[in-house]
Amino acid sequence: MNEVVDLELQLEGAGYVAEPALAAALLLMLDLGRPLLLEGDAGVGKTEIAKALATVRGARLIRLQCYEGLDVHAAMYEWNYQRQLLAIKLLEHDDRPAVVKEQDIFSERYLLKRPLLEAISCAEPPVLLIDEVDRADEAFEAYLLELLSDFQMSIPELGTMRAVSRPLVVITSNGTRELSDALRRRCLYQYIDYPAFAKELAIVEIKAPRAAGQFARQVVEFVQSVRRMELQKKPGIAETLDWTAALLRMGISVIDDDGAERILETLSALIKTREDRAGFTREVVARIAAAC
Repeated sequence: MNEVVDLELQLEGAGYVAEPALAAALLLMLDLGRPLLLEGDAGVGKTEIAKALATVRGARLIRLQCYEGLDVHAAMYEWNYQRQLLAIKLLEHDDRPAVVKEQDIFSERYLLKRPLLEAISCAEPPVLLIDEVDRADEAFEAYLLELLSDFQMSIPELGTMRAVSRPLVVITSNGTRELSDALRRRCLYQYIDYPAFAKELAIVEIKAPRAAGQFARQVVEFVQSVRRMELQKKPGIAETLDWTAALLRMGISVIDDDGAERILETLSALIKTREDRAGFTREVVARIAAAC
């Protein structure tokens, strides 16, 4: 069987519906041992790819959630200062030379491993998810470069820490700022768009089997129509699944213009800003529903 198709089927078995282009990018990532940068709007399923890959590989998933102000201590390692202070107290009557005691204080025993160091310390290759890297400061990207190119990191007191096994690195970006060329050069790249009708229908049928059949088709048609509107925040796949669950919870199994009032009651699961919600009047919902 074609290896790309085989990987598509494995991912589907893990609950993720992947297009051939994405499956091919993941296959190359595995074969070439390179990080994979996934870029696309929030809610298109980038994070889920790393989770599905971990399931397919039977690997541990280690996640670094990026945010503004993220620094090396939160991402890579930190010294356990309390234990070090206690050790210093206990070593006051130790007759060994000071340099030896210092080496003891700054040994791996007193190192707190954060996600990046944890990932290169694993005996078996984990999936390392560096999520929403564009939320971190540009300076933080510089910390990542050594890891992404050589799968190692430098700790001044200990030297170079090389990966015990190479993690499978998946980096996601919502495109809120431009990433550096240095980071892009070290990665394979795949853009993830909002799912086409067939893919989204398959996702709904896998994740929400109670909504299978014509109702699932109507749900997806409605959501795809909503995405074509001028909105501040277009619904992602997670919103589609939440809205499907909300419809079922409210006892709605058919989407038509007669049920517009009841559909309005479920839009809290689909529309996520006040401005966008104001545009969904009964008439607008009835018009979209009538076309489904």
